[in-house]
Amino acid sequence: MNYISVIDRYHEYHNAIHELMASIVAGAFDENFFKDEILLKNSMNWLTKHYPFIELMFTLDRDGVQSSQNIAKHNNINKSMAEGLGIDRSYRPYYIKADKNNTIIVTEPYLSTSSHNLCISTSMKYANKNGDVIGVLVIDINLAQAIEFLMGDVKRKKFHPFFVSVYSCIVVGLFFIVGILLYSAGSEIVNLLLSPTPEDLQIKPFGIIIFLTLALAIFDLGKTTIEEEVLMQKDILRHSSTRRTITRFIATILIAVSIEALLLMFKSVLGSPEYLVNAVAMMATSVGLLVGLGIYVYLGAKAETLLKK
Repeated sequence: MNYISVIDRYHEYHNAIHELMASIVAGAFDENFFKDEILLKNSMNWLTKHYPFIELMFTLDRDGVQSSQNIAKHNNINKSMAEGLGIDRSYRPYYIKADKNNTIIVTEPYLSTSSHNLCISTSMKYANKNGDVIGVLVIDINLAQAIEFLMGDVKRKKFHPFFVSVYSCIVVGLFFIVGILLYSAGSEIVNLLLSPTPEDLQIKPFGIIIFLTLALAIFDLGKTTIEEEVLMQKDILRHSSTRRTITRFIATILIAVSIEALLLMFKSVLGSPEYLVNAVAMMATSVGLLVGLGIYVYLGAKAETLLKK
């Protein structure tokens, strides 16, 4: 999921994300976190088992200086995440807002300096019975993973590398077929140049065009597949991305069918009238595909607008 898609989904699920984070902090909070780092680690281990999108957990003293190490997910620890003790965090929004409020604070999305992911932070100020501020508990979450968790998309993401591998193998096969078609077209061109005959000059160019047209269509199909399914971080739950993929596939088929219809038209003009009916049928098919695609795009965009409302 790319950053733009994450931000869009965040605004869509803003209230749910904030309520979830507030409930996690409220449920996990323990006043002993500020003096027992082992308890903080145990709590982090428990939280990540139930909420795998949580990345960091740490405490600040009353002045905003970090009083514990960065407690990270056990399988996501790097050097920048492990550090943190003694760093002044008093300028960070999660401390400034928590210092001024007695409620649980949830920040807006930002790029984490520790994990370098788009995240949001939740903080809660703790004061003793006398009203003296003891410190602030801070929890960072990976925003993309939190959205996937809320949308029930976690299991599908685990299979994503497998899907990418399968699509990559299919694309390699398609490009191999393109190479064979180009080789066949090149061979026909060479033969036509070396030993041309009147009959070959009338017939072979059409065969060459068919080879090149098929190569173009198959190459465009492979290109679309690798762009949509391998290279791009597509949000399959958003109708616009699915509509874009289908539009590109249908457009590829439409171009190939239209070119083949034109070839049959040319053949009928050059003395093979038996191809005329097939040419007209294929041209009508192209028009039908174009009209159907236009209706699909229009209705799809309209439906997405209604869903957003």
